[in-house]
Amino acid sequence: MAAARAIISSSSGGCCGDKDQVFVAAVPLRAAKGPAQLVMSTAAYSLNLQHFMVIIKPSSSNNQQAEGGGMMVYDFQPEEPESIWVAASALSGAQVSGVILVRKLKKLPNRKCWFISYAKQNDTHAAATIFNQNWDTKLTIGHHDCRHYSQGLVEYLTAQKLVLDHLN
Repeated sequence: MAAARAIISSSSGGCCGDKDQVFVAAVPLRAAKGPAQLVMSTAAYSLNLQHFMVIIKPSSSNNQQAEGGGMMVYDFQPEEPESIWVAASALSGAQVSGVILVRKLKKLPNRKCWFISYAKQNDTHAAATIFNQNWDTKLTIGHHDCRHYSQGLVEYLTAQKLVLDHLN
């Protein structure tokens, strides 16, 4: 967790040991080997594209309640990320079908992972589920993509606004 840097601190002033921690992580865009990988890697490099995701690390008191215990990662991506046609369509600005993925995470990434704040809800995973149920899954790169999803979920969970603008 030493590699995870605090970007925004909790404004509550007191100890938040009983609140879940909210992180944002960024990873390079990836696609399956072949034409899709060539298109995505070229675009990712030239446009400086990264894939953003939200990680919820439960407090020790909430650890057993969180989907069987442990951290959860939430992200939004194309439904068929390995398709060359989806990659080309998405990069051209067309709307493509997206999907919200929720999965367990064993440890925090050691690079490009930032602690944002403590969640304001007692049941952070239930709150994230409600957010996800209301999220439009039509993905448009640059307008409604993983960056916007992560920004929205972080704001919903922590009340912190525009945190992705401060990540470096």
